[in-house]
Amino acid sequence: MAEGTSNGGLSGSDAVRAAREVLQEITGRKPEAVTGLNRQDEGGWTVSIDVVELSRIPPSTDVLATFHVTLDENGELVDVQRGRRYFRNQADEE
Repeated sequence: MAEGTSNGGLSGSDAVRAAREVLQEITGRKPEAVTGLNRQDEGGWTVSIDVVELSRIPPSTDVLATFHVTLDENGELVDVQRGRRYFRNQADEE
């Protein structure tokens, strides 16, 4: 699916591109932002992507969700999970 790195593995930037494409295909919604990228022990990647699930007026009250897309070392989809849902104007509490 993606070109990869010189050692034959999938690069991080290729993983982000592939994850954005597959998530848009699955959800029918355009990815808003990539919020995380984690290399898996098996050589694949997990990419965290925020998507607007419900557009509202004003936009600060949009409902967003974070999806975690896991790809194998060849860029093929392994898993998609929806994580948290939140309002755009909601700040994370530490």
